[in-house]
Amino acid sequence: MSIRTILSNCVKTLSNGKCDVRFAVRTFYTYSPEPFHPLPDRAPVWKTAEDAVTAIKSHDKVFVHGAAATPFLLLEAMKDYGMKGSLKNVSVFHIHTEGDASYTQPEYEGIFRSNSLFIGSNVRKAVNEGRADFTPIFLSEIPLLFRRNIIKLDVVMISVSPPDKHGFCTLGPSVDCTRAAVQNAKHIIGLINPRMPRTFGDTAIHMSHFDCMVETDQPLLAHEPMPLTEQEKRIGMHIAGNLVPDGATLQMGIGSIPDAVLQQLTHHRDLGIHTEMFSDKVLSNCNVVMELVENGCVTNAHKKVYTGKMVSSFVIGSQKLYKFLDNNPFVMLLDVAYVNHTAVIRQNPKVTAINSCIEVDTTGQVVSDSIGSRMYSGVGGQIDFIRGAALGHDGLGKPIIAMPSTTAKGASKIVSSLKPGAGVVTTRAHVHYVVTEFGIAYLFGKNLRQRAYELIRIAHPTHREALEKASFEHLKCMPSP
Repeated sequence: MSIRTILSNCVKTLSNGKCDVRFAVRTFYTYSPEPFHPLPDRAPVWKTAEDAVTAIKSHDKVFVHGAAATPFLLLEAMKDYGMKGSLKNVSVFHIHTEGDASYTQPEYEGIFRSNSLFIGSNVRKAVNEGRADFTPIFLSEIPLLFRRNIIKLDVVMISVSPPDKHGFCTLGPSVDCTRAAVQNAKHIIGLINPRMPRTFGDTAIHMSHFDCMVETDQPLLAHEPMPLTEQEKRIGMHIAGNLVPDGATLQMGIGSIPDAVLQQLTHHRDLGIHTEMFSDKVLSNCNVVMELVENGCVTNAHKKVYTGKMVSSFVIGSQKLYKFLDNNPFVMLLDVAYVNHTAVIRQNPKVTAINSCIEVDTTGQVVSDSIGSRMYSGVGGQIDFIRGAALGHDGLGKPIIAMPSTTAKGASKIVSSLKPGAGVVTTRAHVHYVVTEFGIAYLFGKNLRQRAYELIRIAHPTHREALEKASFEHLKCMPSP
């Protein structure tokens, strides 16, 4: 049965057998912002991508679905229509998206302006050249921008799985802040893709809430796992062997280090997962995850929030991962305002939050979103989980910052002073554990002299003397335990 046939049957059911449907403008009387329930006598109009994006007008605010759910076909059509339709000053809001983001190229300046709520590599150049914007914000608070009408969205463009027999599509691997965008936009364009995994949690959206739908059949962009470096393996061993107890609830940030930790957890028991995202470099080397599940390492049995289930807000990784995710009630994808809320995180037992960064100074300040003044990524959910772990109800949480001791060029990532313009994402007061391949530094309750000592101890040996001298100049005393 084709997607259009399914939709046609759903429309007939909703309208008591009548095929004539209304496409009225949303009002208080005809529209609820909750996209789950069916709207009687309403169905989307089928359009080509080229026709669908003509809903975008000059000065509009457009939200684009991100990560693995990036609607490539709609973005390409939007880019072309921007030129042909002589659009001006269209703001495009998003977290990290996949693809080339060609609408941010210099020739589209004045037509589109990207506003990243988390910077991906495809818009990094435009942001640092002044052709695109970045909004620093906690991932958990992005939905508030839409729900409080701080950003009033005109159009949202999202990717969804095909509707079931009841007319329900899902947001696939990315709920994150997208659900809030859908709830508060004036016009909703859905890109139906049979390759999108059908997911559980806050993912459902009834087809009657779409204004128009476009068909495509494209594989989701896959990120295959990369081999781990010796540095990463050693960091993984330090964390898994010393900081992750049985029954811990894990959060993994972006990077290879979390995957290195997972590979060392095959002898742990009753682990739980409550994390903002997972991927092949984070949780989803699918062979690792399924091995941990099949071996009884991950059971989620002791979690207080969604006991027995893995919780995340979005997922990106390999095709194996998307198959693992499809129609799998073991994984719940939820609104990031809930997943990353400190009050929710802290309920789980032994919350172990593992995040990475760009550099740390010898007082414990953590830079995660920029290299000096050059913007690199975003605030994300690091502080949400660092704080949630620290405030765990059971007092057993472990907030961890993990990184190699040096950059690829050999420069120390533990520094006496941050680069000019560098932004502190996690303050020195929030940091508890910092881990490199040379060991673990515990900073909570330590004064500046003791912090410098602990961090220099896990720096690369070739940089320790210089760091010690610089710390003496700053502190007017030698770093010591």
